Amino acid sequence: MALPDLIEIVPPARPSPVRITVPGSKSITNRALILAALADGSTTLRGALWSDDTEIMVEALRVLGFAIDVEPDPAEAANCTITIEGRGGAIPNAGTPDAPLEIFVGNAGTAARFLMAMLCLGNGVYRVHGTRRMHERPQRALFDALTELGYHVSANGGHLPATISGESASAKKSCTVSIDESSQFASALLLSAGVGGWQVRITGEDAEESAYVAMTSKLIEVFPMHGGEYVIEPDASSASYFLAAGALLPETQVVVNDWPESDWQIDARFPAFLRRFRNRNADFEPVSRTHDLGDAIMTAIVLAPLLPKPSVFTDIGRLRVQETERVAALRTELTKCGAEIIETGDTLEVRPSAIHGADIFTYDDHRVAMCFATLGLAVPGMRIREPNCVAKTFPNFFAKLAQPAPEGLGAMILDAATGRELTGGDLLAE
Repeated sequence: MALPDLIEIVPPARPSPVRITVPGSKSITNRALILAALADGSTTLRGALWSDDTEIMVEALRVLGFAIDVEPDPAEAANCTITIEGRGGAIPNAGTPDAPLEIFVGNAGTAARFLMAMLCLGNGVYRVHGTRRMHERPQRALFDALTELGYHVSANGGHLPATISGESASAKKSCTVSIDESSQFASALLLSAGVGGWQVRITGEDAEESAYVAMTSKLIEVFPMHGGEYVIEPDASSASYFLAAGALLPETQVVVNDWPESDWQIDARFPAFLRRFRNRNADFEPVSRTHDLGDAIMTAIVLAPLLPKPSVFTDIGRLRVQETERVAALRTELTKCGAEIIETGDTLEVRPSAIHGADIFTYDDHRVAMCFATLGLAVPGMRIREPNCVAKTFPNFFAKLAQPAPEGLGAMILDAATGRELTGGDLLAE
């Protein structure tokens, strides 16, 4: 049973120490799924995230003809164990110019971009399409790079839907790709470059320091491309909500189990931002979307009104072209809660403010929903509209908020229309 259309977060009455388990990294899971399909043996992914975005990737790979087995993970309800029979770089299924093989990518940016590069390794024609929002998100830099490699891409300008032919028209094996709009363009090419024999030159916003491109390169280095087992580490972006809860409610003493030991995830740096709650007299340096935080910068922005000094967030332009126009969404909904925010270009300044609860519109964006629900752990009266959007990356998020300590935060989640407390399966997003 799905969550109601409007829920209210009731802060925990008696915060207690918490040890929380978060699902596997979405970024690593979807990269690993591509590499496993391209491997030349059977690969088992343990601790893999099972959510809308990764399910879309698995279903697309099945449509392409890959044999995939998915089993529940007893340690974490939002994880699974996935076994994929790699075909050594071959793609079993393909369509024809008259009847392209249809590949649906929903609103999953990683699935769309990673798959489009991989499809060029096939021997046929594919049509990639998704939701209306996915058709608005930028793809031109990837299309240009694939075209430079000699593949045929037919699209509506720089957007989906797109038809891709897996037969190269030239022998050229090098391309240049810009990551000004998304680092996923480079990651897509790098994931398939080993099989395709491509040389990829990356340009654009801090190309040498892009955290997500670095993640891709490091994963490629260690992945068992001849088959085997790979363990997905927990998602640091998802962990940010619970670490934020620990800052808002110090009595909870939140610990995230199996904290990532690698330096792959930029959002593993989120605890550095939370030091502002403990050291309130320190100078608050600007926080950059490029260098300091990835998706968790949204969590930081939502917390910032509760700090004693203004916080400045820079380089946030990419947030405008993701699941929704996230800069506008954060500014609009925080202002609704009483926050004072100044937007200048791709910079937000968030000033100390008296925050109150409000009806939060989520824009069908999982991170907007989770950010404001986290704020609701300390700010009474926070009501979240269309909370089922968290199924994109964290379907049991609200269940973890409501679960009693030490496995959860002990908040109460109400059906805002009836006042009924939600429990059990009612807390799972669909």
